[in-house]
Amino acid sequence: MKSPLNLAWLDKIRETPIDPDYPIIDPHHHLWLESLRRDFAYPIDELGKDATSGHNILATVYIQCVTQYRASGPEHLKTVGETEWVERCATEYTSQHPEGPDLCAGIVGHVDFRHDPVHVDEALAAHKAASKRFRGIRQGGTWSDDNEINQGRVIPQRHLYMDANFRKGFARLEKNGLSFDAWCFHDQLPELIDLARAFADTPIVLDHFGGPLGQGRWASQRETVFQDWKKSIVELARCPNVHIKLGGTVMPMFGFHWEQRPLPPSSDDLVKATSHFFHTAIEAFSPSRCMFESNFPVDKIACAYVPLWNSFKKMAARYTEAERADLFRNTAKRFYRLDSIAVPG
Repeated sequence: MKSPLNLAWLDKIRETPIDPDYPIIDPHHHLWLESLRRDFAYPIDELGKDATSGHNILATVYIQCVTQYRASGPEHLKTVGETEWVERCATEYTSQHPEGPDLCAGIVGHVDFRHDPVHVDEALAAHKAASKRFRGIRQGGTWSDDNEINQGRVIPQRHLYMDANFRKGFARLEKNGLSFDAWCFHDQLPELIDLARAFADTPIVLDHFGGPLGQGRWASQRETVFQDWKKSIVELARCPNVHIKLGGTVMPMFGFHWEQRPLPPSSDDLVKATSHFFHTAIEAFSPSRCMFESNFPVDKIACAYVPLWNSFKKMAARYTEAERADLFRNTAKRFYRLDSIAVPG
């Protein structure tokens, strides 16, 4: 199968990194050698090349992506294989690049919270035993009945975050000192709000703005989607236990169709098309609960690493230095408890 990564096309837009020494923690990326949903590999060496391509990436956080599960053993423990694999990758990379960025300084894995709570506890303990880098769980709730949106995705249960069995398992996060990465679409944000209120002491971070869709039946409703999304984001921000990741807008589901254009987007293109999402979220949550994310290599299908982070730096120019420090590193460091990462400010 042909890889969707077109490196020659991405190379048509080259930019000089803005403020290349500015320290950054990238709190959201993936790795895979093979995947249930992907037709190309992105091993840690490729992440290393992107992370050292011009910007000063101090550390990164790995986010689960359904890969390298255990092939045998109890069903509720198979996902631990992903954490075990990432731990091996990160340890090997650090030994080979002792002066390089601390890749996968934090690991977010997966547990199906609908399992018996005893099994959830056992799985969480196994993840923690597999890596000192382990920080939390992601279980996506991105349900849709639109086939254009669902292409290539594993479809979760509808109304997952409202499910009673899911919530029994979710309750085990606080007891284990772990955080939760939430991933849902804009029309599911009210369900996440309900979850965040019900578990007010569990740290939650919303990935990719909460997916304000611009694809499928939503493609012709962009202003309606934005207003509905904004209303939910403002309400979600009232939950002090919730943070938000600023990124992912290059994905096809946002509806910009960068990957279909003659040239990939420049940083200015990205700012022009997406800044209203960024500034709305930052205003609602404040920089102290916001963090820029690359979402690589998913966003690499349509954008290179240097222009992406240049766009973030351009959008952050209006904020104070303390606010920029939160957006680019300090919020991520606090949320993911990356105490070993030395950063200024």
